[in-house]
Amino acid sequence: MSDQDGPRALRLEPKDNVAVVLADTDPGATVEVDGFGPILAEEAISRGHKIALEEIPEGAHVFKYGEVIGVSTASIRAGGHVHTHNLDSARLPGPGDAETGTSAAGTASNG
Repeated sequence: MSDQDGPRALRLEPKDNVAVVLADTDPGATVEVDGFGPILAEEAISRGHKIALEEIPEGAHVFKYGEVIGVSTASIRAGGHVHTHNLDSARLPGPGDAETGTSAAGTASNG
């Protein structure tokens, strides 16, 4: 653990490319990520929201809990806020689900 007084984030699994910030985070803040190291917040991120630990290209899988939770709908810079504005959820219906019958992860939806 660190003595740092700044924002912290929790990476839930080593495979994850996002972490959950534990306090509201200002742009430019250095966020200490447990098990990963520091990362610079590119924008404001609310407590409980996700911060990208690496660049995530548009169309790439986003991992949390060691599992795919969605697909990025835009390129996300390391330190960027990952949320509904740039993530098509694999867990919730998304904009394309009604037309294709599949979720972002490519699995069939149940209706």
